[in-house]
Amino acid sequence: MSKTQDDLKAAFAGESQANRRYLAFAKKAESENQPGVAKLFRAAAEGETVHALNHFRNLGETKGTAENLAAAIAGETYEIEKMYPEFLGDAQDENEKRAEMSFSGALKVERVHQGLFKGALAKLEAGEDVADADFWICPVCGFPAKDHAPGVCPVCATPGDKFYKV
Repeated sequence: MSKTQDDLKAAFAGESQANRRYLAFAKKAESENQPGVAKLFRAAAEGETVHALNHFRNLGETKGTAENLAAAIAGETYEIEKMYPEFLGDAQDENEKRAEMSFSGALKVERVHQGLFKGALAKLEAGEDVADADFWICPVCGFPAKDHAPGVCPVCATPGDKFYKV
């Protein structure tokens, strides 16, 4: 791999993280009654997304839908089988309860993502599309509920009225 390819990967990762960081900063600014600063952070986050997508496109990472689904399944599988189990073990060894809860919830939700992607790939291979549906996301653990929010999140027990629609 060339140095430029390595640079594009690093730039994609950095810009992606900046987007998420600025969105977190925007939420904090809103909670501190600073809507102008929140809007500034959201605008910067959108710019970082443009940068990240440009770098990703230049890496040639966006393929056809079947290949993208396979890549998503592989990523979720890695998180399920290797990444989160290791992170969970580290948090347990170091008695980091909050990190343990974060990793544990993410691991459970990654299994759901993996299942959704596998189902979508099976439909695609059968010449079909998945049914158009709304998703409701748990703001605590990220659990995606299809069509409507549950009464309570099956992963972290957050009340369903806290979910937001995608």
